[in-house]
Amino acid sequence: MVGLIPVNYKDQLNKQKIKIAPSILAADFSCLREEIRKVEEAGADLLHLDVMDGHFVPNISFGPPIVKTINRFTQLPLDVHLMIKRPERYLKAFRDSGADYLTVHLETCPHLAEVIRQIRDLKAKAGVALNPQTPFNSIIPFLEAIDLLLLMSVNPGFGGQKFIPSVLEKIKEAAQWVSQRKIWLEIAVDGGVGPQNAAQIIEAGATILAAGTSIFKSADYKEAIDSLRGQR
Repeated sequence: MVGLIPVNYKDQLNKQKIKIAPSILAADFSCLREEIRKVEEAGADLLHLDVMDGHFVPNISFGPPIVKTINRFTQLPLDVHLMIKRPERYLKAFRDSGADYLTVHLETCPHLAEVIRQIRDLKAKAGVALNPQTPFNSIIPFLEAIDLLLLMSVNPGFGGQKFIPSVLEKIKEAAQWVSQRKIWLEIAVDGGVGPQNAAQIIEAGATILAAGTSIFKSADYKEAIDSLRGQR
């Protein structure tokens, strides 16, 4: 198995602190360094960077120069979520800019095994994202080759959307699959994540919660992050 540690998934999940990944797209870019400092001090574990190309998703966000700038501002790991067509063209540019995880969409990669291999060759951690409508079984052939499975709980492209409840079953499927095989795989959930549903998402088996609006639009970032972990 590439990139995965043979463990009992449920035991490891019980021991592990749930990781919180503030989604930078919701931050105030006029004071980005300060925003990153505040979420660091509030207890963030990594940063989630949404890269959008206006083709795979209707919105456009930022590219490698902004990732490079963010990398200068922080020591936190960067999960660069490539919501773009033909992501293999840009893997090296984003890795050189400081990406620790390169997360591509299964829907954009007809030759996903090759894209995962390219990410491995760049010495980055490999992530694969699934849109809400994409069934879990479509990723099964690749799960033992990746480090992170990102389950989208909104339709990708815009922040502030409501969580799609049916994704909870997909989280459970993923957690059950890796538990049965006694492997460790980060299961991240992105979209509409907030204190009102975080406990359900964690109970279903998620290990990373990516959250933008519920953190950056709150008055107290530490309180927001603690609420997501259920520590309030």
